[in-house]
Amino acid sequence: MRLRALLETEALGLRLLGGEEELDRTVRGVMTTDLRDPSRYLSGGELVLTGLAWRRNSADSEPFVRILAGAGVAGLAAGEAELGDIPDDLVSACIRNRLPLFAVNESVAFATITEYVVRQVSGERAGDLAAVVDRHRRLMTSGPAGGGPDVVLDLLTTDLDLRAWVLSPTGRQIAGAGEPLAPGVCAALASEHLAAVRTGRRGPHRISIQGITYSLFPIRGHGRGATGPAPRDVRESVLSDWLLAVEADAGDWPAERLDLLQGVTQLIAVERDRRDAARTVRRRLAQEVLELVQTGAPPAEIAARLRVAAPVLLPGVGGAPHWQVVVARVDWDGGDIPGGPVAQSLLEEILVDPSVSGPEPSDRIAVAHAGDEAIALVPLPSVPGDLGEDRSPDTALHADELLAAVRDPLQAGLSDDGRLTLGVSAAVHSAEGLRGALEEARHARRVAAARPGRVCAAGHHELASHVLLLPFVPDDVRRAFTARLLDPLRDYDRRHRAELIPTLEAFLDCDGSWTRCATRLHLHVNTLRYRVGRIEQLTARDLSRLEDKLDFFLALRMS
Repeated sequence: MRLRALLETEALGLRLLGGEEELDRTVRGVMTTDLRDPSRYLSGGELVLTGLAWRRNSADSEPFVRILAGAGVAGLAAGEAELGDIPDDLVSACIRNRLPLFAVNESVAFATITEYVVRQVSGERAGDLAAVVDRHRRLMTSGPAGGGPDVVLDLLTTDLDLRAWVLSPTGRQIAGAGEPLAPGVCAALASEHLAAVRTGRRGPHRISIQGITYSLFPIRGHGRGATGPAPRDVRESVLSDWLLAVEADAGDWPAERLDLLQGVTQLIAVERDRRDAARTVRRRLAQEVLELVQTGAPPAEIAARLRVAAPVLLPGVGGAPHWQVVVARVDWDGGDIPGGPVAQSLLEEILVDPSVSGPEPSDRIAVAHAGDEAIALVPLPSVPGDLGEDRSPDTALHADELLAAVRDPLQAGLSDDGRLTLGVSAAVHSAEGLRGALEEARHARRVAAARPGRVCAAGHHELASHVLLLPFVPDDVRRAFTARLLDPLRDYDRRHRAELIPTLEAFLDCDGSWTRCATRLHLHVNTLRYRVGRIEQLTARDLSRLEDKLDFFLALRMS
């Protein structure tokens, strides 16, 4: 927008006092000030509005105008409400410094001018950006991607002064303009977005973190309902759709700008669909290998298929890799939502290091699904041993670590009607070990399913302990066993506000050591002995006997 356009708008009540030859200057913003030195708040291109409260005498005009001219402002508009006519010394100073000067009629509020300028400037920027985005969309939909989501986010920054990031549903940053967001902020944004989607709130969703307001826009790929048929249920896509986080409060945005951001999300969705299409080959490889394993194919046939998969999943890495199997299952209450595709998309995201930005790391993961179960085939570079043999890699996956960074967002997406359970095998080197790794991962997942919580995982190392047996104990047997041992203690705690259950847990955790247990609970040993005696009295058990200790231990683990 040009200064000339403002002068020609009668409703603004502007009268030119000097600088007619400068009326083609571009106005990029507006600022109201009565500071003697407002330079710290100026970035250039503003129309500065002032009520002249900074002026005490004629000597003040020249320094004030020089500051504005040095900052590169587009023009100065002075109100007539305070002094009546605009002082001649201010007019002369503006002429000397080639700064256009306007008088603002006392009947016109500065707010009216501000609103007009902001609306015009924002509209022009949005229109320019919309044209750029439209061109970029045509390029991306007709040929290879032109830089991915980062290009679009850079446009938002340069044309609309908006900082924005693309995040996965687990809070991993996929693309961003400017400084990366802190991992904790990413997780909080993803959690809020998923919680809002699950409760049916209309977007964009807004959240304030550390005093900064973000607006969250869903990014739905064409294959998941953007232009095709919408999902039957939001649970089919909530754990796979990306989101766009914008550092701004979109609550008071005009419809034009909201439409523009929706166009941006559609443009990024094109990239999302391309990435999903590229995963087709890896998914097919995983499906073929797993079908061979499950149907009992000869190890030589499985090994041949692994040799085909290895260079696709680990390009540029020589030698045969180790392999791990990860099994995941998503269950929804009611059982009417197929969990396999959801678990597949989710597992592809979980297996990417959350500290790594961009979509590329997920290109090395092959995930298939069968029924409600997703199965990942994860290659790990082999590590040469001291004698030249390949030993198990240090980069092997661990169950707890996989979910540590993504647990909060996933719990928000699963809400109160979904559950994710995950099992991880040990690393194996040969095709012969792959069948055992698959069964190991499945057993570990069942162990995870026996635990409380919406998001649970278990690893192969847990299969060598008693917890392997717990998932296979019938529910009615579990309930009867724990009730017989623990209900008397719970009732006593409830009636007397005692702490027999916590005392029992601590005593067993300290291997029956009176001194260590008393120290942990901050009790005198005699008090501890009294509590343990009460436990034995109520349950008719003897905590000095190994069998009774084991029964209490298992009851606590199953409760």
